[in-house]
Amino acid sequence: MKCAKIAELKNNLSRLLAYVRRGGTVRVFDRDTPIADVVPCRTTGTGDDSEAWLAALERDGFLKRGTDPLPADFLTRKLPRARASVVQALLDERDESR
Repeated sequence: MKCAKIAELKNNLSRLLAYVRRGGTVRVFDRDTPIADVVPCRTTGTGDDSEAWLAALERDGFLKRGTDPLPADFLTRKLPRARASVVQALLDERDESR
């Protein structure tokens, strides 16, 4: 839960509402007296607004969703192995810079 005085709420309304949209609660204070809690609304649907959340992230340029489905063996295939030791490469790089 975040706490905000009225002036802070007015100055940071968008940021605090985004926090509430993600499920948080904001307690509003008038001087040192709590006067309200801003809580997320209950949805009448499934309660899963992850599609809207992903759409907002994509719109803001934070992610780009893929269009092709994952290969059938994506979760079961072996990971690629490194051709050389990462530690040795780091040590070699350090030696070259001296």
